[in-house]
Amino acid sequence: MINSNAFDYINVLDKAADASWLRNEVLANNIANVDTPGYKRQDLNFEDELERALGNSKYMTMDAKVARLKETELRPRVINDYSNFSYRTDRNNVDIETENVMLAANQIKYQGLMASVQSEFSNLQLVSKSS
Repeated sequence: MINSNAFDYINVLDKAADASWLRNEVLANNIANVDTPGYKRQDLNFEDELERALGNSKYMTMDAKVARLKETELRPRVINDYSNFSYRTDRNNVDIETENVMLAANQIKYQGLMASVQSEFSNLQLVSKSS
């Protein structure tokens, strides 16, 4: 069997798309709890994990870094945002306008990630047809 790294970028894009999907659920949960007293908004920390994993070897090529990512687990972490101060008397720190903007931005990011995955598969099809 030929050892190929053809799917390394697709695997990273897939993990990023999964994280974006999960972030969509977290943001929707924040919106659903906008009136829950004491609720602290949540967010997803995936970009920092990806940046940390890619930045660990600054003298490697991007291809080598992405290939190495399959050895590490990129896990998105849901975090509570206690730092976001609330002016509300019920100590809820969800701002509906901010959450809606973040949700829209995340949906655009997800669509971009899915388009990138589709493009990678199209490239693989072109290579297989020319072989």
